[in-house]
Amino acid sequence: MLLWLTLFAPIFAFAQIDPVKRDLIQMGYNQAFEGHAPYAGYAFYYHNQPDFLRTNLTLRLALAPVYLDSEFGFTHGLGPHTDFAIGLAGGGFADSYNEIDGGTYYRDQSFEGHGGEISASIYHLFNPADQIPLNLILRGTAHYSTYGRDDGTAPTFQVPADRGEFNVRTGLRWGGIEPTLFPALAMELSVWYEGQFRTQYGPYGFNGDRSIEEQSHLFWAEAALSYTLPKSQQNFYVRLLAGTSIDADRFSAYRLGGYLPLVSEFPLSLPGYYFQEISARQYVLFNLNYLLPLDRSQRWNLDANVATAVVDYLPGTGQPGNSLTGVGGGIFYRAPDDRFKIMLDYAYGVNAMRSHGRGANSVGILLQWDLGPTHREGFTPAHPNRWRGWQWFFSD
Repeated sequence: MLLWLTLFAPIFAFAQIDPVKRDLIQMGYNQAFEGHAPYAGYAFYYHNQPDFLRTNLTLRLALAPVYLDSEFGFTHGLGPHTDFAIGLAGGGFADSYNEIDGGTYYRDQSFEGHGGEISASIYHLFNPADQIPLNLILRGTAHYSTYGRDDGTAPTFQVPADRGEFNVRTGLRWGGIEPTLFPALAMELSVWYEGQFRTQYGPYGFNGDRSIEEQSHLFWAEAALSYTLPKSQQNFYVRLLAGTSIDADRFSAYRLGGYLPLVSEFPLSLPGYYFQEISARQYVLFNLNYLLPLDRSQRWNLDANVATAVVDYLPGTGQPGNSLTGVGGGIFYRAPDDRFKIMLDYAYGVNAMRSHGRGANSVGILLQWDLGPTHREGFTPAHPNRWRGWQWFFSD
């Protein structure tokens, strides 16, 4: 089971070097009832080891048969409140692309991609004496991608040319949320910019009917709060995200859809929709999740979640109407020591386009297994980074 769960891993990045020793298995999966959807899920083993070889060195590692992601973090590497990190990642199916338009998944316009990258990151802490940290993050990445047809790609569809890409991300983050399911206490206010600069760009597809931009610029912000009421132990988690872009293309657009809360650093969840069904140049998204304990020990809980968004679709994609809503609910179980959590859920995409009209149904599972000692969840700014397309290994 452990080997199966570690088949694939998303890429990770953090708003600071993670100071907590972690051995986590995370798993999530969505299954749509209507239509033929691309595989939607994640399963990864994450190891974080402070004091690796020396007291100021932290090793972060995600292992998979087809992907490796690693980072070495040097605490106080550039000063008493400034950390430095270098990373190496790469493997198969990391840069694959699924074409979804108007609620339809187009296998003949989808393709696989493989890639690798090196990165360097700087994390500066402005307020070391405060409980809630304020961090400046600066990260540079050099990435190389290769593309090819899979079994479903149309013979007349020209896949993009192999290319290099240089990305720069910077942001200010006050607070942060640990990479765990339904944290008891967390908050975040953050603003971000990311620039993507490509060595190869231009038309591809059917007779050049779509294009890759030479450069794209993304701007977004997030406000989030997770809080547990002391007496009743009811938990609510609210998030408000908004983003815009300049010269976005299919590889840089914001992609909304699905309910996989640990699939990326900034998951754009819309319950009931296909994962990454919506491609947007700009958006505003509101998420609310609520947990109600069913017994005194809080082992069994009812979960309810709702999401609503207003989007400006990427040209060449989309559906009638710019307002999107999804709702869901499920049963959530946590072990007495909080080291094991699992939830089964149902979701309904109110505005999702399908062959019968509006409305789409899906079911899902979320699982977290902490292999190490339990530790307190708080305002530690640590997140998985954007999800990679490992589902291509299972697509049919």
